[in-house]
Amino acid sequence: MTTADSHNGRRLTARGEKTRARIVAAAADLMYVQGVGPTTLDHVLAASGASKSQLYHHFDGKEALVRAVVDHVGQRVIQREREALGHVSTVRGLRRWRDALVQNNALRHGAYGCALGSLAIEIADHDTIAREALSQLFTEWQGLLVGVLRRLQDGGDLPPTASIDQLATGIMAALQGGYMLAQTARNVAPMATSLDMALAHIETLSER
Repeated sequence: MTTADSHNGRRLTARGEKTRARIVAAAADLMYVQGVGPTTLDHVLAASGASKSQLYHHFDGKEALVRAVVDHVGQRVIQREREALGHVSTVRGLRRWRDALVQNNALRHGAYGCALGSLAIEIADHDTIAREALSQLFTEWQGLLVGVLRRLQDGGDLPPTASIDQLATGIMAALQGGYMLAQTARNVAPMATSLDMALAHIETLSER
């Protein structure tokens, strides 16, 4: 059985697909920890155990590999957020979502930040295709928050006049800004505070 490689149009065998996935996963881990710029193709080869010919069979170079990493990380993050937010319909549920993200980031003392946000900071100004892919991923993530807020509104916990899209943007900005502050401080407290303020505003609206 063969599948299409979406980046170069080549057909992949099941074995080739596994090799490609192993390269992308290794690159994603390295780029998350040490950054996109410092991560070289030689680093990726060493971490993945792939040969140079295998890497260049799947990718024309580092730019193509970075774009594959964006897709890989994006799918992972969005799937996590779908599972976390897909059925949330209360402010308490949003609080539990906040707690899980903060607690997970606390395990690293805030280091490395958001996997998607870190990629965006490094590559958004240098690769239009990658930037557009990241923009779509953030839009999808924010859309999940819109879904939660709409369920709150439908249940009477938010007034009909509340701007759902603006509130979702505020929560996302608090989350990403919180990740960045936690990363620089090596302390998750700023992330917790920024999310608490965003959710406190939601709670204020729900009490009216």
